[in-house]
Amino acid sequence: MDQYNRVVELWQSYKIASAADLDKYLDSFRILFAFHSGKIENEEITYHDTREIFENGRVVDYTGSPRALFEQQNQKLCYEFLKEKIVKKEPLSIELVKEIHKVLTSGTYDERRYIENEERPGEFKKHDYVTGVHEVGAAAEDVENDLTELIAEINEYERKDVLKAAAYFHARFEYIHPFADGNGRVGRTLMNYYLMTHNHPPLIVYNEDKRMYYECLQKYDEAEDLNPLYEFLKYETEKTWEKALAFANGVKQERKGLSDFTQGM
Repeated sequence: MDQYNRVVELWQSYKIASAADLDKYLDSFRILFAFHSGKIENEEITYHDTREIFENGRVVDYTGSPRALFEQQNQKLCYEFLKEKIVKKEPLSIELVKEIHKVLTSGTYDERRYIENEERPGEFKKHDYVTGVHEVGAAAEDVENDLTELIAEINEYERKDVLKAAAYFHARFEYIHPFADGNGRVGRTLMNYYLMTHNHPPLIVYNEDKRMYYECLQKYDEAEDLNPLYEFLKYETEKTWEKALAFANGVKQERKGLSDFTQGM
């Protein structure tokens, strides 16, 4: 059995049946996911502030930008909002996508989008936006139809390769780019939602791996090649759960001793 399937087996052994179970097994994950998912798009976000928000509900003596603080507060609210839905395995829907976006982006839209373009959290984009070097994204008038078709396709999929389906959904969602802002954070949250409602482990796209992540998405955008993203997500899943898997197997992580730092002195 390869490492990825061992992680899946570990996750399924948790037999999550309640929101309390999710809190137990995602205790550190939820903070790390929120930090890295936010950091990918906002360099001002710190792990310390994210942890303080999740554990204490506030950050004492905060001196950063209001947007960074709102974004991480919203990450916590989104986790709380989705817990029961994950346990109940509520299927993906247009309404759920909009609700997730509203929670994650409340109070974070910039002046141009909010005032000039009249964009709103929880609503599909009213205007077209350049989304990268290669201009991708559905036209504003096509977003709802394209996303409705994608969600129907994913909900009807009944085969075993859940990660492949999650990779496809994420790549297509980011290609459609349905909102004026927050598409990355919403897309990564939806991907994990789909994985967990199909009894598979959620994953962290690590900030230090974001270049590889964007390259994989670009390969899908340009050539409809899904395999690079699929392999990347498998790698990130293994990385996310490496320590938990080692702990479950009774493997103690070796740390360097003093002699390792004093050799040759």
